[in-house]
Amino acid sequence: MRSLSKRLFVYFLVVIVMSLTTVGVFAYTQSSRALDRQSERYISQIMSSAVYQSDLYLKTYERASESLLTDLDLKRFLDINPTDSFAYYQYYDALQKRLFPTVFILHPQTHLIYLIGEHGRAVADDNSNQAYTPNFRPADMYRELLERTPENGAIAIFKGSIKPDQADRVITLARRVRGVQSYSPNGVLAIEFREQDLARIWQPLDIGEQGFFFIVDDKGGLIFRPSEPHDELDGSLVRNVLAAGSGSFVGKLDGENRLFVTRKSDYSSWSIVVSVPVRELRGPIATIRTTTLVVGLATLVAAIFVALRFGRSIVKPIQVLKDGMRRTEKGNWVRLDVPERLDEIGGLILSYNRMVTRLSELIEQVYEAELKQQGTLLDLQETRLERQRAEFQALQMQINPHFLYNTLETIKCYAVVQDSREITEMVEAMAFMLRYSIQTNLEEITVANELKHVLRYMTILRHRLGRDFDIDVAVPPGLLLEKMVRLTLQPIVENVFQHAFPNGIEDRHTIRIDARREEERFLVIVEDNGAGMTPERLAALRGKLGQNRLAESDAGSIYHRGGIGLMNVHRRIQLVFGEQYGMTVESELGRGTRIVLTMPGIRNKLSIADRHQQRPNSERPNPERSNPQSE
Repeated sequence: MRSLSKRLFVYFLVVIVMSLTTVGVFAYTQSSRALDRQSERYISQIMSSAVYQSDLYLKTYERASESLLTDLDLKRFLDINPTDSFAYYQYYDALQKRLFPTVFILHPQTHLIYLIGEHGRAVADDNSNQAYTPNFRPADMYRELLERTPENGAIAIFKGSIKPDQADRVITLARRVRGVQSYSPNGVLAIEFREQDLARIWQPLDIGEQGFFFIVDDKGGLIFRPSEPHDELDGSLVRNVLAAGSGSFVGKLDGENRLFVTRKSDYSSWSIVVSVPVRELRGPIATIRTTTLVVGLATLVAAIFVALRFGRSIVKPIQVLKDGMRRTEKGNWVRLDVPERLDEIGGLILSYNRMVTRLSELIEQVYEAELKQQGTLLDLQETRLERQRAEFQALQMQINPHFLYNTLETIKCYAVVQDSREITEMVEAMAFMLRYSIQTNLEEITVANELKHVLRYMTILRHRLGRDFDIDVAVPPGLLLEKMVRLTLQPIVENVFQHAFPNGIEDRHTIRIDARREEERFLVIVEDNGAGMTPERLAALRGKLGQNRLAESDAGSIYHRGGIGLMNVHRRIQLVFGEQYGMTVESELGRGTRIVLTMPGIRNKLSIADRHQQRPNSERPNPERSNPQSE
């Protein structure tokens, strides 16, 4: 069997590790979820802000195009005769020098404005101080614009420019327009701006060191891509963006797992995408995990140190007490020299020291009585009486160490996994039993005192057995103050538990304690419905009782186990009340046992101590040697 200190350490370690693991896992899980939710909310806010700012920026140019549509020169330009060069240059000059500069002033980020008519004429301005001459074929560009713009005059937004060298860096807003005399659109007005102007509105948004934006139109074309090249930013990744709509997914880009969060603009039908590395999002969670592990390990080391100190504070005095009891069992009466404790274990050690001290005194009294046997007859009688008193007192102190060992083992078990309530209850009961047992006076006590002693024994036995067991006490109230000998009832009850129920206690088992008067005798009866005895065993026990002497010191004898032993209970009653009293046993195999203690039935009858007090002073023993104590 492992030592108590190792068991305490293992149990404490299990409890500590389970507690730290539970708290660590719970804290890490909850923190991770909270950080994930916070990251999602943060990115969602970033995306909502980016979509809102982008739509607001695009609507600014839409309002600029609407302001151009109200100009009559622009409408008349669409209705001119393509062969009328004078009218063409007249409206061209008006648009380029008067109308378009107004837009450039209000919207300085505008890159270029151009107007193409169905008649093949075009006018354009690039917001420079010099006149700009369109370098494209108006008819071809008009047909291309008709394919991209809706017939109802709504805005169409796409990437491209009339300047071929800047087509991949410019975004165009175009819409169909009509002249003054036409009923259907007969021209296209377009406003160009650089994509970097759109990207500037996202710069204040913090998306991490490795995060970036990009924009995909509803056809899968990249409207805006990050400044750093990403070769894989097309194909399946763009398809996933279109499939996600306003959602998120995790994908690989340049060999790295990244989170892609998309928001689709209802205004432009663009999908604005934020890409952030997963490892960057998980950075705070990794920090929490590392911190939890470090703090948990530090706490575990500190808790193990405290557990070792706590275990030693419990185990060490119990081990000292156990070693002392082993020496006492071998006849070496040595007091335990341990630091003073104010708890239950300290009380138990104090009671043990008192018991050892009184046992040593009784042994010395026996030796002194033996030395005076060579004296006069009066001295011989006095010596015999003193020897009888010492024999009785020493016999009363013969508490079976095995009972104390078993009790201490139970206390050890409770100390491992339970709080102090059970330990306090057992130690208090044990202390009362020891204090009751080591009384050395020869006065008879009452039935009520003996029943209290049995109750304390049952308190300890309940913890040893791990279950409750009630004794049926049927003693009439009028007999509770009858006199009987100390430590006679509890050893019989203990003997019942050791021998009457060999296969363990069952619900059907009972123990009954009764008392009654018969003429001038007082009877205390203990009955059980246990295993009973065979006729041979019963006859042997009755033969031992008939010898009217103390039991042999053979610890293996069935008559000596179970506390003080049935033989010694019988003899002690005879030493106090006379040989006409004592114990009788009735038993039947399989039906139980009935033990009857017979004592005088007159409550006020003088005890041996009372009779001794009435002797002349010359015949009384030395009080310093007898050291009587009252209950």
